[in-house]
Formats: sequence, C-alpha cells, structure tokens
Amino acid sequence: MTTKAGTTVPTPSPEPEPEPAPAHGPAPWVRTRLRATPLATLLMAALAFVTVFMAAAFPRVVDRSADSALRDFVHQKGVNATSLQATSEPNLSDPASALDDVQQKLTAEIGRNLPLTETSQLYGSRAKSPRKMFNEGYARVSDHPPVLGLLYLHGLKELVTLTDGVWPGPAAEGAPLPMIISQKAAETIGVKLGDVVDNGSDLTGRTRSTVVGFYRVNNPTDPTWDDVGCPARACLEGQGAELHWATTGFVTDSGLHQLILWGNGGVNFWRLPVDSAALRADQLAETRATVGSFLVGRGATTLADVTKRPDLHVTSLLPDIFTRATARYDAAAPLAAIGPAGVAGVAVVVLCLAAALTADRRTAELRLLQARGGSRGGILLRLLGEGAATVLPSALLGTALALVLLPTPRWGNALLTALAVALIAVLAFPARAAVLLSPPKAVAGWRRLVGELAVLAVTAAAVAEVRRRGVAPGNSLDPLLVAAPLMLALTGGLLLARIQPLVVGWLAALAGRGRGLIGFLGLARAARDSSGRRRPSALPLLALVIAVTTTGFGATVLDTVDSVRLRAARITTGGDASVSLPVYATLPEAFTTAAAELPGVRAATGVWVEPGASFIGTGGDRTAAILVVAEPKAYAEIARTFGVGEFDPAALAGTPGGPDSPVPALFSSGLSKQLTDGPARLRTPNGGELRATVAGIVTGTPALPDPGKPFMVVPVGPASERLPELKRTNKWLSVGDVDAGQVRNLLLDQGLTTATGLAKLIRDEAVAAGKGAYGLPPGYTVRSSHEVAATLAADPLQRSAERLFWYSGAAGAGFALLAVLLTLVRAAPERTALLARLRTMGLRPRQGLALIIAETLPQTLVAAVGGGLVALAAVGLLGPAFDLSALVGANVGDALAPVLLPVLLPTAGLALVVCLGVVLETAVSGRRQIATELRAGDQR
Repeated sequence: MTTKAGTTVPTPSPEPEPEPAPAHGPAPWVRTRLRATPLATLLMAALAFVTVFMAAAFPRVVDRSADSALRDFVHQKGVNATSLQATSEPNLSDPASALDDVQQKLTAEIGRNLPLTETSQLYGSRAKSPRKMFNEGYARVSDHPPVLGLLYLHGLKELVTLTDGVWPGPAAEGAPLPMIISQKAAETIGVKLGDVVDNGSDLTGRTRSTVVGFYRVNNPTDPTWDDVGCPARACLEGQGAELHWATTGFVTDSGLHQLILWGNGGVNFWRLPVDSAALRADQLAETRATVGSFLVGRGATTLADVTKRPDLHVTSLLPDIFTRATARYDAAAPLAAIGPAGVAGVAVVVLCLAAALTADRRTAELRLLQARGGSRGGILLRLLGEGAATVLPSALLGTALALVLLPTPRWGNALLTALAVALIAVLAFPARAAVLLSPPKAVAGWRRLVGELAVLAVTAAAVAEVRRRGVAPGNSLDPLLVAAPLMLALTGGLLLARIQPLVVGWLAALAGRGRGLIGFLGLARAARDSSGRRRPSALPLLALVIAVTTTGFGATVLDTVDSVRLRAARITTGGDASVSLPVYATLPEAFTTAAAELPGVRAATGVWVEPGASFIGTGGDRTAAILVVAEPKAYAEIARTFGVGEFDPAALAGTPGGPDSPVPALFSSGLSKQLTDGPARLRTPNGGELRATVAGIVTGTPALPDPGKPFMVVPVGPASERLPELKRTNKWLSVGDVDAGQVRNLLLDQGLTTATGLAKLIRDEAVAAGKGAYGLPPGYTVRSSHEVAATLAADPLQRSAERLFWYSGAAGAGFALLAVLLTLVRAAPERTALLARLRTMGLRPRQGLALIIAETLPQTLVAAVGGGLVALAAVGLLGPAFDLSALVGANVGDALAPVLLPVLLPTAGLALVVCLGVVLETAVSGRRQIATELRAGDQR
C-alpha cells in the first residue's frame, strides 16, 4: 500500500486465538446404565436383598433352634443330673473353711472350661450312715423305727427359718450331738424340743443326738434341696415291713468333727451345676469331652492337684445327657435342612431367570457394542461392575439385617451362604451375556440329553445309597440325605420339561380342531418360548417343581409325625382317655357307667390289672405275670381302634362245663412259649388260682402299653365267677373324642375311694410331696391321648423343625410365584404386541386375559401335578432312611410312607397362588401395555 511520506498507516493487531474447548470424557458406564433403567435396577436390588437375607437368616434360625432345644432338654433334667458332683473323705482336723477353700478352687478351675451357674451350688458334709431313732413314742408305720440323716450345709441360715429353739453349737466331749430338724418332721414323728434321740450303738459306744431347734424350709421347691435327703418334712421310705419315716437334720460348722463320729464317717460333697443357658449345640462335642475329662482324665487329675485332695472323685450324668441330645439333633437335622435346601434351589432358579430376562432385554445393546469394537472381556467387566454396584450394597444390607435380627454366636454359615447367593446374583447376568457374545456354534441336541442323563444317573445313585445306608453315622447333617429330595425334584423337572411341549402341543392340535381361537392360541404359545422355538425355557418349570416337591415332602413328614405321635400317645394312654388308680383304691361302678355316657365316648370299659400274679408251669415253676380282667366286647373294640392286641371278642366267651371249667384267655407271646397241652394255671397274690385255656396269642394289650413282663387277658364274667376277688376295677379305658377335663370332674364327683389306715398315710405323704395333680389325690391319674401328644410335641427341637418346614414352604412358594411372574415379564413385549394386533381384529379384553391364562396355566398345572408325583416318589424312595423318633418325641419304628392328602393340599395351594398372581399381573399391567402398544404402533 502507497502513502505519503511521513504518514503512518496503522497496522491492525492480530486477533487472539480462541481458547480450546475443554475435552468431554466418556460418561462413567456403571452410573449411566443404572440411571438409564432405574426400575430394573431397583427390582434387581430388591431381589438380591430378599434372597441374601433369607440365605443368611436360615442358618441362624437353625442355630438358634438347635441351641434352644439343647438348653431346654438339659434344663428339664434337673439340677442334680446337670451338675458335677465332687466328693472326698473328710478329715477330722478340717474346719468348715477347708470346704469353702475347695469350693472356690473347684469353681475357678472348672469354670475356666465349663459355664457354671451360682444358682443351686451346694457343698457341705453328710454323715456316712443315717441312724435309726429308737426313742419310745416316736411314730412308726411298721416295726421299723424312724431314720435320721445328718448334714452340714453351707449357707443353711439363708435357706431355712428357725421357728423354735436355737441354732446348734459344738458338742462337749461325750455329750449328744446338737442338731435341728424340720418342724413338720417333728410333728409327724413326735419329736419334742430338747429330746435326746437314741441313735443306737456301735463300736464306739452309744450314739445320741439332741434336738435344739426346729426350722421351716423357706422354699421347699428350691432345687438346692435335691439330693439332700428329706429336709422339709418326714418322708415315707421302704416297702412292706420295711416302711418307715425318714427325715434329715442339720448341724452347724462347729459340729463337723462330731458329725463324722456320729455317722461312722462322713462324705464331703460339692455340687457345681452347669449353666444350661450358656450351652451351644455346635460346641456340644467339646463340652462333652471337657466334662469327661473332669470325670476320668487330665481334668480329674488337675482338680485333685489343685484342691490337694487325692481322693477327690467327680461324677456327673451330663455325658449321657449330651449323648442323647446329640442323637436327637442328628436325627432331626436332615429333616430340618430339606426345606431350606429346596428354597435354595428355587432361589437359584429365580436368579438365573432374572439374569435371562435382563439378557433378553439388552441383547441388541450388547451385540451393538460388540459390533462397534467392544471386546468381549471389556463388555463383561462393565456388566460385572453393574452387577456389583446393584447387588453388593443390597447383599450387605440383607446380611447385616439377618445378623442383627437373629443374634447367635455363630455367623460363619450365614456369611458363607450369603456370599454364595451374592456371587450368583452378581455373576448370573455376565455369564448369560458371555454366552450371547460368544461366536455362534452349531447346536448339538445330544449335549442336553447327555447332561440330563447324567443328572438322572447321579440322582439314582444318591437315592440308592441313601436307601442302602440310611443316615450317615456320626454325621449330624448328612448332605446326601438332604440333597436327595432336591435332586429328585431336579430330575422330575427336567423330565417334565421334555414332556410338557409334546403334551401341550398335542392339546393345542386338539384345540385347533374346535371353533374357538383362544384355547388353541394359548396352548400353542405355551408349547413354545418367546422366540417361537419348540423348547420353552425349563427354568420356570424347575422352580415350580422344586417348590412343590419340597413343600409336599415336608407336609408329608409333618402329617406322618402327627399321626405317629397320636398313635404313640394312644398306646401310652391305653386309648383316647384312661383312668388309673392307686393300689388301695377301686373304681365304683357308678363312675364307669357315667363315664361311658360322656360325650364323644365310642367304647369304654373298666378293667382290673393285677401286677402281682404268677403263671405256674408244668414242673411247678412260677413266672411272674400280669393279669388283666376285662369285658371282652368293649375291650376288643378299644384294641381294634388303635391296633394293639386285636382279638375276636367271641374267643373270650365263657366255656361250658360249670364253674370248675377253665376260662378262655389271651396269652402274651412270651408266656405262650411256656404253655402245655393242658389248661394253664394262674395264681393271684391272695392265693386264688385260676385255670385258663388258650384263646389267642397277642403281643400287646391296651391296658398294658409297655407291660415289661408276660401277661394274660381273661373275661371278667367267667373269671369273677371262679374268683370273686377279680370283680374289681382299677383302670378305665376309652376311645373317642373324650374330654379329659370332664373325666377328671366325674372322677372327683363319683370315682374317689376314701383311703384309710396305711393307705391314707401314704396318700397324705404323697400330697405333702406335691404328687397330686388337677385336684386329684396322688395315684389317681387321668390321661388323654391328645394331652400326651401335646406333651410329646412340646419339644423345642420338634417345634423348630416344623416351623422351618412351613417357613421354607412359604419362601419356596414365593420364589416360585416370582419365577412365573418373571417368565411373564420376559414374554411381555412379544405378548403385548400380539394382543394389540388381536385387539384391532376384535379381541375383547376378557378374551385377552383368557389367552394369557391359557398360555400360563399348562405350565403351572404340569408343574403342580408333576411336583406332587415327585414328592410322593421322594417319600416312597427316601422314607425308610428317615428316623421320625426325634420329631415324634418317642421311640417309634415307623417310616415315611406316601400319603396323598398332605401332598395334595400344598400342591393345590401353590398352584392357586401362582394362578392368582398371573391374573393379578395381567389385570394390572396388561391393559396399560396394550394401550401403549396401540398408540405407538408396531415398531418391529
């Protein structure tokens, strides 16, 4: 550019370059995907939460139930049976403080290894030999004088209250030993305050004691008094001519030296009760070994060394109690674990179904990512991150909630099961995606067949092994026995998955010949999966079959246990209701007549049971036997009702020939071996003799549930004609829906016999001991089969196993319903499009609902029927391997047998719940989805 000289042309300054825009990195994958599908993420988190919570909760429920059952079982045995009893020879130079020192050392040493309770701890010293009380005027029930036992008991003043006199002190040389006895015992025996009791003589001379005070026991029912004689009153001891009064007196610590001399020696004792509330089922073997060590072993040597008493001897019944508790737990553990195992199987199927649903929904997305260069491993890692972000927080929350709501010292099994379920929930979708992203391969149909045959072979081998050996010895939880029902359900489900398409397709072909379209279309769709292939997914069917099988199996177990328990209770009772009397009493005829007319009584009779009879053999040999005298018709009906000692009443009809002819009789199987060709001879304790002929051989009889020795049953008419003493009644038996309360009230009104003489004395002493019940005097017992069955069923081990069965059944039904709903959701897009098209062709809403039901119902019915059949087969195949005694509460030899009704009810209930769930899901979401599809049009 040209300018004049001296002129300056301005030069424009260069514009500044704009700052580069900040680069935008890719959004985080996990966050983006979770925000894109919030509802699916929330549902998966909820499913993971519920599944993991149940996986963590079931082991803790089992642990808590086992601990509770163990503690209750041990506690019921009483303080003496659950204590360690230590004894040693006393030393004349030992003061009372020496016993205190030994107690402290024993408590410290044993307490390091066993949980001890301070309640009912007891120690002191007792006279080695009780002594008789020969004073004139003291009460006697026979020629045997009263007996006195003496003890020193630590802490006596806290347990009794002095009512008269003073506490005993030391005795002067050669003077009687001062003692105190119970006020009630003194009144019964006739002891006066200040009496010098003549206790006989021995090598050391005349032995005497003097009563310086009377006391009253503060709490006679306190377990502290167990195994210390009879301190609260005078007790009757001995039998027959040896029957006598006995009581226990006490000396104080200052009289220990004289106590040893008075009793020809003494025994120091320490009672250390084990705290049953601190026992744990998982540590039972270690606890039993520890107790055994203190009895005979290193622990016993340590106790002797610590206490410096080489003769210290420790005894306990705890090892035997722990052995029985272990046997009960081992027998019940497989039954309690079958239900949770079935729930676990259904839960795994549901998680796999949820993964399949997610994979179907995202198949296009995953294939697009792979087509745009995404590596298979990279995609799977991102999917794994999605699953971890969704499942792990829910799994942690579910596990923590189970640990907090169900506290127990054991947490290992709960964490392991929760971790296993969380891993399945996290890995199920990536595993399914890995299959989708794999290069397509030619499908080999034989692979599925080989896999199914392998499952069938494993199941058959497991069932055969379980039937061969039963429960594995020494194993509280036999995995094979627990897994066998689940494996049978799996095999049945796979078999049904093979059969269902063929059967439903055949039904669809039949429906296609008719005029209606809904049935044909629904059945045709039921025979195929959502993609139209002729093999629908087996997972929903497996979930339903497993749920139905395990629930039906558990219901059969519980029903069998109830029936067997009631039969065992009937055998124990002698019918549905029975009355037993003491030896001195007889049931009046007015009672037996009125009792037979009580509401619900179908058959009743009074019998006479003579336990002191004897059978006289051919060589004059006598065999102790029990004689039962009964009315044949009613007694035969009672025997027939519960299947014990059944016989034809005509067999006991009187034989012609007059009063000298033998009477017909039923003989026990053991006594029948001693029979000869001629009439049998039976002699009563009063010297009467009865001749009898064989009318039948029986193994048991209602009046003697557990006879223990041979017996005979004779008809009351002919027997009483020959021996009038047999026309008495000391037992009443009945069958029917009998109210035990009405029987007790009637017994109080018309059945009591006034006791006199020695019988009254025995009854009054039993009343003082608290042996009466329901207002009845001691010896009068009314039993009801329903009450006995309720008592047998009161064991916490049985209750926990039954609860676990029903919890498992409910959980399995819930998961099965969820599996069906997931299947519906999985097929919802394709089904919605079909219904929308059909709606444009005139399909009414009700017809659409009928179509969905027709599509879903075949699978539900097949699963219900097939699962019920598998449950019956499982009971028949595995029943002999189960021991029902632990659940019944008594030793029984019954085995599980297939029963239709217990399987039918839960099966029908589960099918109904699933069908209602399908209808509800369709009614709630189907109409809205179809309307949306109609507005949007067909985008496919």
